[in-house]
Amino acid sequence: QVQLAESGGALVQPGGSLRLSCVVSGTSLSRHAMGWYRQPPGAQRELVAAITRPGSTKYGDSVKGRFTISRDNVQNTVYLQMNSLKPEDTAVYYCNGYSDYGPLWDDYWGQGTQVTVSS
Repeated sequence: QVQLAESGGALVQPGGSLRLSCVVSGTSLSRHAMGWYRQPPGAQRELVAAITRPGSTKYGDSVKGRFTISRDNVQNTVYLQMNSLKPEDTAVYYCNGYSDYGPLWDDYWGQGTQVTVSS
């Protein structure tokens, strides 16, 4: 059974930076494309960034140029570096496997990590 453990969220001022981590267990990270998703208050979960097995990346329009997704297959960990944070980035952030059809493990979500951008 896949387990996902996100961490690194915090309260940060606009313009600040955070680095989120997601430790994946129960499977080998190298076998999967991975994504970071977020759920803003009162809104649906959305894809923020994805990284393929070879390391190609894609980003939502609202975070392009500010966020960077990366992976460490040895540590079984996916990262999301977030710079120039805006109040609209406030959300609970989750990681999951990525496919063109949606999250790979839709029945297995971690607890998420809260990011709040506010002055």
